[in-house]
Amino acid sequence: MSSLYIGCAGWSLPREHWPLFPEPGTHLQRYAAQLTAVEINSSFYRPHRPQTYLRWAESVPAGFRFSVKMPKLITHVQRLQQCEGLLDEFLSQCLQLGDKLGCLLIQLPPSLAYEPAVAEEFLRMLRRRYEGTVVLEPRHGTWRAAHGLLVDQRIGRVAADPSPITGGEVPGGWSGVRYWRMHGSPRVYYSDYDLQRLQALAAKIQLSVEAGAETWCIFDNTASGCAPGNALDLRGLLRACGLD
Repeated sequence: MSSLYIGCAGWSLPREHWPLFPEPGTHLQRYAAQLTAVEINSSFYRPHRPQTYLRWAESVPAGFRFSVKMPKLITHVQRLQQCEGLLDEFLSQCLQLGDKLGCLLIQLPPSLAYEPAVAEEFLRMLRRRYEGTVVLEPRHGTWRAAHGLLVDQRIGRVAADPSPITGGEVPGGWSGVRYWRMHGSPRVYYSDYDLQRLQALAAKIQLSVEAGAETWCIFDNTASGCAPGNALDLRGLLRACGLD
């Protein structure tokens, strides 16, 4: 059986969900008492001090894991090129999570097409520095041709809902990790997931876990406060299947 991590993009708790989480503690401590992972998206926009990552790691249970989004300076500004110093700076910060660092998330801009030489150089540079779990969310259709490179570098391709690329709604790349990012559909970042869709998702996740893949599901439909409820409902469905 593989590791299973269910959570949200950020640990903000809308007031209507407060009764579902224990009362004492910070928002992160309350959140981590009920869910097993969180995706840090703020790292995409600005750096965090190493001490901040260390404090976050010390405030969550032993089995809790963080997924950290790579800065846009690397992915969107430098577009994966000439970013060695930026990558070193980012890793020096987030590696303070220690064993609570579960995954690095690389989300690419829709305009960034797959260039094999650029992609290979960047991913090899990353792998020389970090051996842990990495997933990639490309948003240009040409990245379908990167399958072999992702397998070679042990990098999973995110299953995004919705996805702008054909086939992007199912996991790809290296099969050792499968990572679902539920952005909300039909209205991105806002739409709630009903029980039928959560049941279908739970079935896919169950198969992933049974296949032995490290399995993540992150709800990014945070704009209307739906993410925590969806994550808790999904975890309940998986617990009913004997998964936790």
